[in-house]
Amino acid sequence: MATKPPTGDPVQDAPQVTPPKHAAAGLPAIGHTLRIAQQQMGVARTARTLLKVNQKDGFDCPGCAWPEGDKRHTAEFCENGAKAVAEEATLRRVTPDFFAEHPLADLAGRSGYWLGQQGRITEPMYLPEGADRYQAIPWERAFEIIAEELRALGSPDEALFYTSGRTSNEAAFLFQLFAREFGTNNLPDCSNMCHESSGSALNETIGIGKGSVNLEDLHQADLIIVAGQNPGTNHPRMLSALEQAKSAGAKIISVNPLPEAGMERFKNPQTPVGMLKGTALNDLFLQIRIGGDQALFRLLNKLVIETGGATDEEFIREHTHGYEELAAAAAEADWDETLTATGLTRPEIEQALAMVLASRRTIVCWAMGLTQHKHSVATIREVVNLLLLRGNIGRPGAGVCPVRGHSNVQGDRTMGIFERPAPAFLDALDREFGITSPRGHGYDVVRSIEALRDGKAKVLFAMGGNFVGATPDTDVTEAAIRRASLTVHVSTKLNRSHAVTGRRALILPTLGRTDKDVQASGKQFVTVEDSMGMVHASRGNLAPASPHLLSEPAIVARMARAVLGDASGTPWEEFEKDYAAIRDRISRVVPGFEDFNARASRPEGFRLPHGPRDERRFPTKTGKANFTAAPVEYPRVPEGRLLLQTLRSHDQYNTTIYGLDDRYRGITGGRRVVMVNPEDAAELGLADGSYTDLVSEWKDGVERRAPGFRVVHYPTARGCAAAYYPETNVLVPLDSTADTSNTPASKSVVVRFEPA
Repeated sequence: MATKPPTGDPVQDAPQVTPPKHAAAGLPAIGHTLRIAQQQMGVARTARTLLKVNQKDGFDCPGCAWPEGDKRHTAEFCENGAKAVAEEATLRRVTPDFFAEHPLADLAGRSGYWLGQQGRITEPMYLPEGADRYQAIPWERAFEIIAEELRALGSPDEALFYTSGRTSNEAAFLFQLFAREFGTNNLPDCSNMCHESSGSALNETIGIGKGSVNLEDLHQADLIIVAGQNPGTNHPRMLSALEQAKSAGAKIISVNPLPEAGMERFKNPQTPVGMLKGTALNDLFLQIRIGGDQALFRLLNKLVIETGGATDEEFIREHTHGYEELAAAAAEADWDETLTATGLTRPEIEQALAMVLASRRTIVCWAMGLTQHKHSVATIREVVNLLLLRGNIGRPGAGVCPVRGHSNVQGDRTMGIFERPAPAFLDALDREFGITSPRGHGYDVVRSIEALRDGKAKVLFAMGGNFVGATPDTDVTEAAIRRASLTVHVSTKLNRSHAVTGRRALILPTLGRTDKDVQASGKQFVTVEDSMGMVHASRGNLAPASPHLLSEPAIVARMARAVLGDASGTPWEEFEKDYAAIRDRISRVVPGFEDFNARASRPEGFRLPHGPRDERRFPTKTGKANFTAAPVEYPRVPEGRLLLQTLRSHDQYNTTIYGLDDRYRGITGGRRVVMVNPEDAAELGLADGSYTDLVSEWKDGVERRAPGFRVVHYPTARGCAAAYYPETNVLVPLDSTADTSNTPASKSVVVRFEPA
C-alpha cells in the first residue's frame, strides 16, 4: 500500500559518493520505478495507472515531450516518467487541515522535496493580506479576488500570465485568448528559460522554431550528434530511439562536458538481452568545455567547406542564402583558438569531421547545454550551418532536433503562448472572436521579474509550474514576487512558489493528466503536441483527487467570466462545458489544425505541417534557408575560478525533486554537491569531501552565494564544474542572458570557492 509523506525534512548534510555508473536503465531502473510508484500509489493503482501512460487510449505522460511511435510497448514509459505519474496519481492529500498546521513561514523553510512529497492539493486556498497561513476559500470568492485585483490595475500590462509546459493545448489557447481580450501580451512561459534560444535561431535560419525531424528520421540517420543533452536522465525514452538507430548502422557523437551513463551504454528494460548486456551508444565522446560548442561547429564548417565535394552545391544554390558570408567567416576559424575554447584535441575533432563527411543523413539533437549561454543563439545557428552545408534539412534521416523538456511546452507556444506573437496570429484571433488584441510586445520571464521588481507589474497568475523555483537570481526574484499585490498559482501539488507570495495569494487546485475530466457535456479529453510536432489526445482514467478540483480550461473560463463580465462576447461557459468547442475555434485560428476535432479523435493523432521538412520550403525573410556568420564566442574564466553549469539529478524533473539521489553519477542522500575535475580541485585546494561556498562573479559586483556544498571529485571537463538547480539558481544573475532570446545563462556561471 502507499506510504505516508515525510513529516520532517531529511538531513542532507553528508551525501554519499561512489564512482559514477557507465550504463543506464536496466534492472535498477525497473526496481526504482516500482518502489517509487508503490510508495505513492499502492500496488493496484500503480498497475492501473502506468499501463495507460502514453497509450493511444490513455494519457500523455506529464514528464518530457519525447514522441511515441505508432507501435507502443505495454510499458510505454521510462523511470522518470513513472515518477512524474506516481507523484500526480499519489494517494497523499494536502487538505485545509494541512495548511492550518503549517503556517507560511514553516512552508518557506521546507525543501522542495518535502513540499512535493505531501501530495495533491484538494481545495482552493487563500492567503489574505497580513495572514500567516492559507485558508480554504470557495471557488466563487477566489475568482472575485482575481477580478478585484485585475480590474484595479492601472493598465492590463501590470498583469503577468505565466504558463508551464504541462498545460494542454485547449487550456493554453483559452489562457492566451483571455490575456489578450483583457489587453496584454504579457505571456511569459517556461520556454523563455529553456528552448527560446532554439526558437530564435531556427526561426531566423529555417523559418520555423521547431525541430525538422520525426522519430522515423532518427531510425534512418547515418550520424546523430547529441550535443549539450543528457537523455539518460532528462529524456530516457530517447535512448530506445538511439539504440534502434545504432542497430540500423548509425554512428553517434556525444558532445558534453560530463560523461553521461545513458550515452555510454543503454540497458533496455524492454528486452532480456537489453537488461543483461545493453547497447553501447557513443562512437565518439567529445568532452567539450562549457560554452565551446560554437567554436567546435565553426571549425567543422570550415573543414567541410575546404574538403572538395563535401558540400551539397545543388541544395546550397537552390535553397539557401548567405553561403559566401559563412564561407568567409569560417575561413578565419583557427585551430589553436578552437582547441582552447573546446578543450578538445586535434585528433578528436578530425575524427568527428571524418564521421560528418561519411554521413549522408545527419541529425543534430540538443538541449539546455546549448541553449543557456550568452552566445546560445549563435551556437545553434552554427549547428544549422553544418546541416545546410551537407543538405541535411528536408531529407529523410536528417535535420535539426531540439529536444523539448516538458510534455506540451511546444504545443503551448503553437497555441499562442508567446509575449511577441506574430501579427498574422493576432489577426486570425481577432477575426474569430471579434476582439482587438494588443500589438505591443509583452514581458518574457526575465523581463517579468524585472517588472515586478520595479513595480511595473502587480499581479502574477501562473498556470502550473514553479515560477520561483525555475527562475534565476533567487534572492532578486523572491523579493520581486513579494512586491506583487496578488500571486495566483494553478497547481496540483505544493512547491516553493506557494511559500513566496505577494501581499495576497491564491492556490487553485486543478486536475492532472491522470484524472478523469467530466464536464456538463460528458467526459472530455485534451490534446498535446510532442517535441516532433505530433498532436494527440490525452485522457485521464483516475477519479480526481478531490471533488473540489477544476480543470485548467474551467479555471480560465470562470476567471474570464468574472473579470471580463458581460462585455465579453466570447462563449466562455460553452468552452468549459465542451472542449470540442475550443478545438473548433483553434481550427480556425491556428494553421495546421484544420478539422481539429476529427483528427484529434484518431488514435495516432496527426502531424503538423513543417515546410522545411516536408517540401524544403523555408518561410524566412529571404524565402530560403539562411546561413549565418556570427563572431565566435566562448567564456573566458579568470584564474582561480571555474565555469559552473546548473543541471538536474536523476531523481529530478525540472524543479520537481523526487528523491535525494543521483544514481548514475554515484551521489546519494543529498543535493548540495559540486562536481569538480580532480586536477582543478588540486589546483584550487578543494579536497574531495570538503565543504565550500559557491560565489558567482558578475559585472554588477553583487555577491551571490550558495553555501555549504560538498566537493565531489568528478570527471568533468577541465575548468568546469556542475551542481544541481534550483539550489544554484541563486548564483545566476538576472541580467546574464542569451543574446536575442534573453534566456538565463544558467550553463555559464563564473564561480569562486570559499571555505564553508
